[in-house]
Amino acid sequence: MDAQPEDSFNEFYRSSRQRVVTFLLAMTGDRAEAQDTAQEAYVRAWQRWSAVGGYDDPEAWVRTVAYRLSISRWRKARNRLVAHRLYGVREPVAPPDENTVALVAALKLLPEVDREAVTLHHLLDLSVADIARQTGTPANTIKARLVRGRNRLATLLGRDLSGEITHA
Repeated sequence: MDAQPEDSFNEFYRSSRQRVVTFLLAMTGDRAEAQDTAQEAYVRAWQRWSAVGGYDDPEAWVRTVAYRLSISRWRKARNRLVAHRLYGVREPVAPPDENTVALVAALKLLPEVDREAVTLHHLLDLSVADIARQTGTPANTIKARLVRGRNRLATLLGRDLSGEITHA
């Protein structure tokens, strides 16, 4: 990369960053927000420096972008607050029971392709044909993965396929 654009950007950044942050601090009242949005605006300026560097006032471009980023962040925060007020705090989720913990641990030990087939079929209730279509895998391969996955899970969970406990 030609050093000249990098040098001109570095000089621009050094000479303007304090003014941009000061402006944003005055507008937002939050130093961390001012610094974060200024940084993001300078990143965007660097990515477009071949164009932005040729503007009559690149600092105005950075200030505008940074201020718009601040407004966008403020709107997102406001929307989260409104949603919280409308819908309140979610009910706490109960911890998983011991069977769920054991099943998840056993699923983690399966090869990924077997785990995917078992999960899609038994937890999401997809047919073999649907799984084959979604994964781009032949239906017979999906069937084999299901058999292999179920057998391995049965072993890992200490059950035979009829659901009887095979060991304590």
